[in-house]
Amino acid sequence: MQILGYAYRFTSNFVFLSLVYFALNYAEKYQHRVIIAVLVLVYAGMHAVSALRSFNFFQRIERLELEARRLAAAAGDGPSSASARKQIVGDVSVLRHAGEMKSYIDILFLALVILLCITKIVTD
Repeated sequence: MQILGYAYRFTSNFVFLSLVYFALNYAEKYQHRVIIAVLVLVYAGMHAVSALRSFNFFQRIERLELEARRLAAAAGDGPSSASARKQIVGDVSVLRHAGEMKSYIDILFLALVILLCITKIVTD
Protein backbone atom coordinates (compact mmCIF):
# COMPACT_ATOMS: atom_id res chain seq x y z
CA MET A 1 0.00 0.00 0.00
CA GLN A 2 2.94 2.32 0.65
CA ILE A 3 4.18 1.86 -2.90
CA LEU A 4 0.78 2.96 -4.21
CA GLY A 5 0.93 6.03 -1.98
CA TYR A 6 4.36 6.93 -3.33
CA ALA A 7 3.23 6.28 -6.91
CA TYR A 8 0.15 8.47 -6.44
CA ARG A 9 2.22 11.29 -4.93
CA PHE A 10 4.78 11.04 -7.76
CA THR A 11 2.07 10.95 -10.45
CA SER A 12 0.06 13.87 -9.07
CA ASN A 13 3.19 16.00 -8.71
CA PHE A 14 4.36 15.05 -12.20
CA VAL A 15 0.97 16.04 -13.64
CA PHE A 16 1.21 19.40 -11.84
CA LEU A 17 4.73 19.93 -13.21
CA SER A 18 3.63 19.09 -16.75
CA LEU A 19 0.59 21.39 -16.52
CA VAL A 20 2.80 24.25 -15.40
CA TYR A 21 5.26 23.50 -18.19
CA PHE A 22 2.59 23.49 -20.88
CA ALA A 23 0.84 26.56 -19.47
CA LEU A 24 4.07 28.51 -19.50
CA ASN A 25 5.08 27.31 -22.97
CA TYR A 26 1.74 28.05 -24.62
CA ALA A 27 1.42 31.57 -23.23
CA GLU A 28 2.35 33.73 -26.19
CA LYS A 29 2.98 37.08 -24.57
CA TYR A 30 5.79 37.58 -22.09
CA GLN A 31 3.48 39.41 -19.67
CA HIS A 32 1.06 36.48 -19.58
CA ARG A 33 3.90 34.05 -18.93
CA VAL A 34 5.19 36.20 -16.09
CA ILE A 35 1.74 36.43 -14.49
CA ILE A 36 1.25 32.67 -14.71
CA ALA A 37 4.77 32.02 -13.42
CA VAL A 38 4.36 34.39 -10.46
CA LEU A 39 1.02 32.84 -9.49
CA VAL A 40 2.50 29.36 -9.68
CA LEU A 41 5.53 30.54 -7.69
CA VAL A 42 3.26 31.83 -4.92
CA TYR A 43 1.35 28.54 -4.83
CA ALA A 44 4.53 26.44 -4.92
CA GLY A 45 6.12 28.59 -2.22
CA MET A 46 3.14 28.17 0.09
CA HIS A 47 3.07 24.43 -0.55
CA ALA A 48 6.83 24.15 0.03
CA VAL A 49 6.55 25.96 3.37
CA SER A 50 3.81 23.54 4.37
CA ALA A 51 5.97 20.55 3.37
CA LEU A 52 8.95 21.91 5.27
CA ARG A 53 6.82 22.49 8.37
CA SER A 54 5.77 18.86 8.21
CA PHE A 55 9.41 17.87 8.78
CA ASN A 56 9.30 19.68 12.12
CA PHE A 57 6.18 17.67 12.92
CA PHE A 58 7.93 14.43 11.93
CA GLN A 59 10.90 15.26 14.16
CA ARG A 60 8.57 15.72 17.11
CA ILE A 61 6.89 12.40 16.37
CA GLU A 62 10.31 10.76 16.28
CA ARG A 63 11.13 12.20 19.71
CA LEU A 64 7.82 10.87 21.01
CA GLU A 65 8.62 7.43 19.61
CA LEU A 66 11.93 7.36 21.45
CA GLU A 67 10.26 8.52 24.65
CA ALA A 68 7.51 5.91 24.31
CA ARG A 69 10.10 3.16 23.83
CA ARG A 70 12.01 4.34 26.88
CA LEU A 71 8.87 4.49 29.02
CA ALA A 72 7.68 1.09 27.79
CA ALA A 73 10.98 -0.45 28.77
CA ALA A 74 10.87 1.19 32.19
CA ALA A 75 7.22 0.34 32.94
CA GLY A 76 7.42 -3.41 32.52
CA ASP A 77 3.67 -4.05 32.86
CA GLY A 78 3.89 -7.50 31.40
CA PRO A 79 4.58 -9.25 28.12
CA SER A 80 1.15 -8.63 26.57
CA SER A 81 1.12 -4.87 27.14
CA ALA A 82 4.78 -4.55 26.13
CA SER A 83 4.15 -6.27 22.81
CA ALA A 84 1.09 -4.08 22.19
CA ARG A 85 3.15 -0.94 22.87
CA LYS A 86 5.94 -2.16 20.59
CA GLN A 87 3.39 -2.77 17.83
CA ILE A 88 1.92 0.72 18.21
CA VAL A 89 5.33 2.39 18.26
CA GLY A 90 6.38 0.35 15.22
CA ASP A 91 3.24 1.33 13.30
CA VAL A 92 3.78 5.01 14.13
CA SER A 93 7.38 4.73 12.99
CA VAL A 94 6.34 3.25 9.65
CA LEU A 95 3.71 5.96 9.11
CA ARG A 96 6.20 8.70 10.01
CA HIS A 97 8.75 7.34 7.55
CA ALA A 98 6.14 7.15 4.79
CA GLY A 99 5.08 10.73 5.48
CA GLU A 100 8.67 11.90 5.31
CA MET A 101 9.19 10.18 1.97
CA LYS A 102 6.04 11.77 0.56
CA SER A 103 7.22 15.17 1.76
CA TYR A 104 10.57 14.60 0.03
CA ILE A 105 8.74 13.80 -3.21
CA ASP A 106 6.65 16.97 -2.85
CA ILE A 107 9.69 19.13 -2.21
CA LEU A 108 11.54 17.66 -5.20
CA PHE A 109 8.73 18.47 -7.61
CA LEU A 110 8.08 21.88 -6.07
CA ALA A 111 11.76 22.73 -6.54
CA LEU A 112 11.46 21.70 -10.19
CA VAL A 113 8.33 23.85 -10.61
CA ILE A 114 10.04 26.83 -8.98
CA LEU A 115 13.10 26.37 -11.20
CA LEU A 116 10.88 26.17 -14.29
CA CYS A 117 8.97 29.31 -13.34
CA ILE A 118 12.13 31.28 -12.65
CA THR A 119 13.64 30.26 -15.99
CA LYS A 120 10.47 31.32 -17.82
CA ILE A 121 10.53 34.70 -16.06
CA VAL A 122 14.22 35.32 -16.75
CA THR A 123 14.21 34.19 -20.39
CA ASP A 124 12.34 36.24 -22.95
